[in-house]
Amino acid sequence: MNTYVVRMDHPDGPEWNTFVMEHVLYLKKLIDEGKLIASGPLKGTPLRAGFLIFRTDQLEEVKALVAGDPFARENLIARLDIQEWDPLFGLLSDISSKIPPEELRALFEEDGGK
Repeated sequence: MNTYVVRMDHPDGPEWNTFVMEHVLYLKKLIDEGKLIASGPLKGTPLRAGFLIFRTDQLEEVKALVAGDPFARENLIARLDIQEWDPLFGLLSDISSKIPPEELRALFEEDGGK
């Protein structure tokens, strides 16, 4: 399983308000299915934007999940960035690869990635 961080920016306009409830219900369904770990809005950005953290086997699955979002269906995604992420340290370290870069290996062995 891989972890992906998605940034989704939305255009200005009243359409966002029309579809935000359907969007959140879709995200809650993905959480129940174990495909989405967390999501929420970014604060202080020029456009409405949010982060989503997915857990899937492949990038293609993340793209398909985003494509199934009501905001995608309604063409309300102005910018989308999907990055594979390895949360080696911190609260999500349990879902990491547990394989740090060579330069950090000693630190990782010392504290187990916490």
